[in-house]
Amino acid sequence: MDFQLTEEHEMIRDMCRAFAQEVIAPRAEEMERTGDYPYDIMAQMAELGMMGIPISEAYGGSGGDWVGMHLCIEEISRGDPALGALLDVTTSVVAQELEIFGTEDQKKRWLVPIAKGEKIGAFGLTEPNSGSDAGSIRTTAVLDGDEWVINGTKQFITNIGLDNASLIIITAVTKKDPSARGRGRISTFIVPKDVPGFSLGKRYEKIGWHGSATHEVIFEDCRIPQDNLLGDTEKGFAQHLAVLQTGRISIAAMSVGLAQACLDESLKYAKQREQFGHVIGRFQSIQFKLADMAASVELARNQYLKAAWLKDRGKKHNFEATVAKLYASEMVERAASDAVQIHGGYGYMAEYPVSRYYKAAKVLQIVEGTSEIMRIILSRELGLE
Repeated sequence: MDFQLTEEHEMIRDMCRAFAQEVIAPRAEEMERTGDYPYDIMAQMAELGMMGIPISEAYGGSGGDWVGMHLCIEEISRGDPALGALLDVTTSVVAQELEIFGTEDQKKRWLVPIAKGEKIGAFGLTEPNSGSDAGSIRTTAVLDGDEWVINGTKQFITNIGLDNASLIIITAVTKKDPSARGRGRISTFIVPKDVPGFSLGKRYEKIGWHGSATHEVIFEDCRIPQDNLLGDTEKGFAQHLAVLQTGRISIAAMSVGLAQACLDESLKYAKQREQFGHVIGRFQSIQFKLADMAASVELARNQYLKAAWLKDRGKKHNFEATVAKLYASEMVERAASDAVQIHGGYGYMAEYPVSRYYKAAKVLQIVEGTSEIMRIILSRELGLE
C-alpha cells in the first residue's frame, strides 16, 4: 500500500493550506462575530478552482479526483469550517448529483457555473418533521401539464441564503402510497432560486458557523418545468443517499481540518504559557492531551483519505465513509474540548480561536447523518438488521 500523496494532491493541499492561513484565518473571527458572508473569499476560492476539483473539464471542472477535493476541504476547514461546509454542499453533493444524474442540457445549464464557482448550490432534504427519518418527507410535487407544482417546507438548508446561490436540489413525494404510513415515491428536482412560489424563510441563528448561510425554504405552488426533474422519477431518494456517502467523507475532512486547527493552537499555547515556573507543555497532563489529539487527527485523516481513494476507484465505500464520518466528527468534539482545557480560562474567551472551534465542533456529529444514524448504518453493514 502506498500512502504517498501524488504531486498533484500535494499541490492542492499546499495551495489550500496557504489560502486558509493567509486569507481565511485572519477573517474567521470577524465572520463569526458579524455573521457577514465572505463573498470576496468565495470569489477567490472560485478563481483557484476549488469548487470544481473532481468535476469533469467538460462541465467547468478541473478533472481531478475526490482525494484532492477532500484535501482541499480539510485545509479550508482548518481556516474556517463554514467555508468547508460551502464546498461540501456545493461540490460533494450538488455538483456531483448533477454530474451523475443530470441530462446533458441540465449539466450545461446548471453544473458548469457551479463547477466554476460562479454560482453556489444548495441541497434540500431535511424538513420540520423529517430529519434522521429522511424518508418521511412531506414536500410534494404534482405534474400539471408540462410543469411540476411543488408545495412544502425545507429547513436547515446550507448556502441557499447566499446572494450567489442559484438553485436548490430537493426531494419531493411524487406518488403517495397509503399503505406505507405516509411514505411514497420520492423524486429529485432542480429548483432555481428565482422561480415563482419559491421563498426564503427565516435565517437560523446558530451557536456557531455564523459565516455559513442556513435558512428555511418555503414552496407555495412553486412551478418548475417538467425538465427540471433530476434523474429517475422512481429513484430520487436513492440518488440523494448515494451522494450523501460523499458528503460524509467531506464532513470527516472538515472535522480533521478543525481538529488540526485545535492542535495547532494548543501546541502554540503550550509552548508559550508559563505556570509554576515552566511552560505548560512540559507537564505530562498537557503532553498526553496533545499526544492523544495528534494521534486521533492522524487516524481520522487516514480514514477519510481511504474512503475517498476507494470512491475514486469505483469501489464500494459506504462502510469506510460512514466510519470516517462517525470517528472524525466525534474526535473533533474531544479535540476542541481539550483545546479549551489546555488554554484554561483563556480558552473560554472569545479572543482565542479555540473558543470558536469549540462552538463549531458539535454540529459535525449532526449534519449529513447523526452519530446515531452512522452507528445504525454500520450495524447493517455488519449484518445486524
